[in-house]
Amino acid sequence: MAKAKKSGKKKSDKIPNDVYEAELFRLQTEFVKLQEWTRHTGARIVVVFEGRDAAGKGGTIKRITEYLSPRVARIAALPAPTDRERGQWYYQRYINHLPAKGEIVLFDRSWYNRAGVEQVMGFCTPQEHSLFLRQTPIFEQMLLEDGILLRKYWFSVSDDEQLRRFRSRLNDPVRQWKLSPMDLESVYRWEDYSRAKDQMMVHTDTPLSPWYVVESDIKKHARLNMMAHLLSTIDYHDVDKPTVELPERPVMSASYQRPSRTLSTYVDDHVSTLIGDRE
Repeated sequence: MAKAKKSGKKKSDKIPNDVYEAELFRLQTEFVKLQEWTRHTGARIVVVFEGRDAAGKGGTIKRITEYLSPRVARIAALPAPTDRERGQWYYQRYINHLPAKGEIVLFDRSWYNRAGVEQVMGFCTPQEHSLFLRQTPIFEQMLLEDGILLRKYWFSVSDDEQLRRFRSRLNDPVRQWKLSPMDLESVYRWEDYSRAKDQMMVHTDTPLSPWYVVESDIKKHARLNMMAHLLSTIDYHDVDKPTVELPERPVMSASYQRPSRTLSTYVDDHVSTLIGDRE
């Protein structure tokens, strides 16, 4: 597969925020259309998000799913395997999360853990890693032949930008949870992860199941580029929707009387403490 070329633009050439917000909403509207097409046609869509820690995968997934129904589009972000799962066929726990008809599944990391963190950190044997590289193209071919639409994205972040994002999380109370010992270890193992990624690409970037690389040093650019590309790879269209008209509310029956408020437990009016007395 031909890799995406560098844009040649300077890093400082960032999209204006108003342009970003307008295009983001337009793309999100298209994802709602994709959702309705998926539900209507019974399509099955799998999108794999891979990349280094802090590359921007989660933020992109958040923007894609913001207006989608969780009954149609869901996120699969699996924790470390249990002892029982370690005794299964490696792909088995991921198969359990594949979509049924009319569903979209976004894998926030996937079976490619074995090509990255497991290989670098020694969580699998060299034999298991080698077997994974041989079996994965076959596994993905099986998914494709069964009718699943599979798309794979690698979010590429530079070492300087990754470190900057890690530092920004250190004292951020709402994002500190994103920093794990494994994230910090990846700083020291940058080249090991680079070699692992290169080896993964050699074996799993196939004509049937190519990798698409997203340059992600600028988060907003990465989100728009990835979202626009994904939509361009699927031949979806508007589907007919029934016209909905709100009925007239019937006149309240004189026989119904609402119970007293004192019988229910209401949440405290926290907002009033913020507004204060406006008079």
